[in-house]
Amino acid sequence: MNIDGSGPGGPRTPRGRNPYQLTEESPVYVISVAAELSGLHPQTLRQYDRLGLVSPDRTAGRGRRYSARDIEQLREVQRLSQDEGINLAGIKRIIELENQVAALQARVAELSAAVEGAAALVQQREAAVHASYRRDLVPYQDVQHTSALVVWRPKRESQ
Repeated sequence: MNIDGSGPGGPRTPRGRNPYQLTEESPVYVISVAAELSGLHPQTLRQYDRLGLVSPDRTAGRGRRYSARDIEQLREVQRLSQDEGINLAGIKRIIELENQVAALQARVAELSAAVEGAAALVQQREAAVHASYRRDLVPYQDVQHTSALVVWRPKRESQ
């Protein structure tokens, strides 16, 4: 068994993680538990879901299942509403913009990795070209024209 809980064939799920491993995105809390953990009324959670502020996963029977990340977001929505005085439409826009920033940061990281990979490939190809140079050839150097006078006398043959 591998460290990540997968067998010898690799991960158990297409997403590359063990389906029994809990993460902050694992939808495990029913609405009553999520309401208690977030300090909100279950009806408030339903309202936030209807408005699209926090969208929990759904079970096959359409029941809501909240993750630890969802509960943190519920707390943040409540904080923005109560402490900062921002209305729910403003909070929704803030969340959308934060999600957009996170997506753009991920894209920048992806493009940076692609550029680094391309630069490494260029360096490899450049090294291959330099390695293929013929060593018996001498680079041509342009002769500079000068006004120096050179006297040439042919060699006389010995008699």
